[in-house]
Amino acid sequence: MEAVRRSAIWRFVQDNWLLCVGILAILLPTMAFVAKETWSTEQGGHGPIVLSTGLWLLVRQWPQDKSTLAPPPAYKVALFFVPLLLLYLAARVIQIVEIEGFVMYALLVVTLYSFAGFAVLQRLWFPLFYLLFTFPPPESVVAAVTQPLKIGISQAAIDFLYWLGYPIAGAGVTIQISQYQLLVAEACAGLNSLISLSAISLFYVYMRHQMNWRYAMILMLAVIPVAIFANFVRVLVLILLTYYAGEAAAQGFLHNFAGLTMFVTALLAIFAIDALAGPLLRRLLGGDSRSFSLGSSDGTR
Repeated sequence: MEAVRRSAIWRFVQDNWLLCVGILAILLPTMAFVAKETWSTEQGGHGPIVLSTGLWLLVRQWPQDKSTLAPPPAYKVALFFVPLLLLYLAARVIQIVEIEGFVMYALLVVTLYSFAGFAVLQRLWFPLFYLLFTFPPPESVVAAVTQPLKIGISQAAIDFLYWLGYPIAGAGVTIQISQYQLLVAEACAGLNSLISLSAISLFYVYMRHQMNWRYAMILMLAVIPVAIFANFVRVLVLILLTYYAGEAAAQGFLHNFAGLTMFVTALLAIFAIDALAGPLLRRLLGGDSRSFSLGSSDGTR
């Protein structure tokens, strides 16, 4: 079956080589820009994983029957494509990676719509939505969301360590412990790990529980508190590292290692919640024992 899909894709490339050249002309410079600006940072480190798994899902779910393809009238495509193309050209000039990435992606979706039709887009809704995580969120959204998270996590860490007897105080996102002063940045506020966790957990939940969307939604809601708690622990660890080992130790390798450790721990916590929540919900709801199993045979694979 996979060989048939690959053969169909190759035939499409051969039959529409000019279209493919145009797609590459838009795709390659923007993706190179996104990779350079965000994929090498903590904020966008999940991008390559999302891109590869999203494309795999897209190929996997692409309809093999050509009769399902229903290209819309050209004027409908033009209504979306022309303004998006103008917006893309403007985004290339001003070099704002968030705008350029999302507009480029919208152009590709419209191109897909032009020869596949709306019904196919509906069928491919999950990989198309999932691939949005390849691009960084707008800075205005990051600033609006991280500020209350930074303040909340900072204050919670201060209160907890003060209760334990540490010489700590703070205001806003500034923390003073002993002779050291720390500033809680966006990376420690939870949004970066929340986005990464949401993307990877979304893929995991869809592959495991796509037929049971209610349970999948419950599991996805668990990502938010898990990510926030993981970053609370991360801030605690960095404060204690600074207190006991000095500022240089806390801002070096151990800083990045603490972030990686907390992310892996949070991801494992999602898997553990999934493993524990299935049997619990079966008992509470009295449902079929296969309803929430990880390897159910209801078409989730």
